[in-house]
Amino acid sequence: MDIKSAQLRVAELTQTLEYHNNLYYNQDSPEISDYEYDMLLRELEELEAAFPSLKAADSPTNRVGGSAGEKFSPVVHAVPMESLHDSFSEEELREFDRRVRETAPDARYIVEPKFDGLSVSCEYRNGIFVRGSTRGDGVTGEDVTDNLMTIKSLPKRIPNAPEFLEVRGEVYMSFNSFDELVKRQEEREEKPAKNPRNAAAGSLRQKNAKITAERALDIFVFNIQQISGVTLRSHRESLDYLSQLGFPTSFYTVCDTIDEAVEAIQKIGDNRGAYDYAIDGAVLKVDNFETRELLGSTAKYPKWAEAYKYPPEEKTTKLLSVEINVGRTGVLTPVGIFEPVFLAGTTVSRATLHNKDFIEEKGIRVGDTVLIRKAGEIIPEVLSVSEHAPDAEPFVFPQVCPSCGSPVSQDDEAAIRCTNTDCPAQLTRHMIHFVSRDAMDIDGLGPAVIEQLIAGGLLRSPADLYRLTTEDILALDRKAEKSAQNLIKAIEASKANELYRLIFALGIRNIGLKAAKLICENFLTIDDIMNAKAEDFEVIDGFGSVMAQSLEGYFKLESTVALISQLKELGLQMKPSPQKARGGVFAGKTFVLTGTLPTMKRSEASKLIEEHGGKTSSSVSKKTSYVLAGEEAGSKLTKAQTLGIPILSEEEFLQMLS
Repeated sequence: MDIKSAQLRVAELTQTLEYHNNLYYNQDSPEISDYEYDMLLRELEELEAAFPSLKAADSPTNRVGGSAGEKFSPVVHAVPMESLHDSFSEEELREFDRRVRETAPDARYIVEPKFDGLSVSCEYRNGIFVRGSTRGDGVTGEDVTDNLMTIKSLPKRIPNAPEFLEVRGEVYMSFNSFDELVKRQEEREEKPAKNPRNAAAGSLRQKNAKITAERALDIFVFNIQQISGVTLRSHRESLDYLSQLGFPTSFYTVCDTIDEAVEAIQKIGDNRGAYDYAIDGAVLKVDNFETRELLGSTAKYPKWAEAYKYPPEEKTTKLLSVEINVGRTGVLTPVGIFEPVFLAGTTVSRATLHNKDFIEEKGIRVGDTVLIRKAGEIIPEVLSVSEHAPDAEPFVFPQVCPSCGSPVSQDDEAAIRCTNTDCPAQLTRHMIHFVSRDAMDIDGLGPAVIEQLIAGGLLRSPADLYRLTTEDILALDRKAEKSAQNLIKAIEASKANELYRLIFALGIRNIGLKAAKLICENFLTIDDIMNAKAEDFEVIDGFGSVMAQSLEGYFKLESTVALISQLKELGLQMKPSPQKARGGVFAGKTFVLTGTLPTMKRSEASKLIEEHGGKTSSSVSKKTSYVLAGEEAGSKLTKAQTLGIPILSEEEFLQMLS
């Protein structure tokens, strides 16, 4: 590859990695697997090694991927929370050993599992837990003390403790806790978490610690960052000391040679299915602290440690049958039922087959042997057909709904839907969505209660919720008077919700929570929304014709008009949302903020932008109007310069306002 081609590829890889870094570390919502990301990063490392002049100071190979968000107070780490260099083969592990033994011929190693969670720091003064923070970019993290306090296994008070102690650990969600969370999310028709790591990270970064407490997080502590009054000479000694103090620590193996270390790493990989938590590799560390000082660190990695990443596990199994589930919008979703197979820690016996197009593209037939894996190590997915059964026949979608027997139809999105809006399967899932946290937020009204109310004929539409009495609830199985009264109070309290919650709760096709908020920023009342045409919705930034047509079509339905009328009569206030500025000097402009501004916080600048008609975005693109940059602006500034986007200082920004 010549240098011009390499330059183009480095720029492409850098942009791709920055995008996925943001999704993984800051949004807790990755789009690709860890393995796919690691391969992209490895390609960039190899190109930078071959063409050193192309390596930028802020390259993804030099930095931990995350950043400190704005919803938590920043915490500057006194001891940087470094990342680890990854190996993907035994030969790379042996190369690491050769480098270590050039400096320390008698080095001893500790091998530990590499947990797939969120790295945190916990500080103790005189034995009392005083502050906890995320890793962030390794130098600055987020203060999540209140959320860490909800983790039962993390000691809040340590007997016989040193004057000051800072430890590093990995917050994780067990497979059992994750399964329970996904069940609740699916029952509410929320987007389920992709894997335990994302679920743990998203739970720990909740503004409301009560939500974190519900998620049953756990922690392993694996390192001492700082300590006063106690001298420790090795990693093994520090792990034993942490265990004595009452910290939850994991198992480790002491190895005198690289052969022993490779064997220990392989053993962890062979047994990873037996653990109730996700691991994505093993870590090899030099044991002696003095030897670590001699070896030192690079800008990003310590030279005395190496992570080994296991490849994604894939297995074959037989497809026994296909079930059809009916969602709240009437979509028929095929679910494959397999011969049970043990995969990445759990037994897999079913996985979504998405839709008719997916089945046809893969050529999937009942009786086939299929190759499956867990996307992100947790969500089962079908990769391909390994072998067709001799008598296998193509799967044929039903012509009628399996729940109510009504005809089905296929729309432009390749989705096949039940045509009956009163379908029982749709009603149950629609009501679960209606009462969910982001919608009407009616605490205590879970799927089991909803199913009982529907079965008893007490719940046929959302309006019926507001006709329920304490006596109706008491008539259900195992309902005490106090819980019945609390449920009626929660239903009554939901009448005072803002209008956007109701719009989202209605379950309009193509309209999510963000879209519901935008609608209510642009229309003051429910009547304004019901009287609007598709073209009125299309002028909202971010709305297209599909969303606009969905809205107009939904609010034209006689059943919708009748439902809204009933909800008004039953006392729903449908409070208007704060109105979005329609004019101003920044009307139609999109800003990206980066770096530290001289006199104001970025949140204050964002508020000014929105008050004057503009909007903010977290990433730079060709649609960005301006980048407002302060000190220590990073890759966003570089990308803006590459794209030729105007860069503003705080002074220039304020001049535009005046």
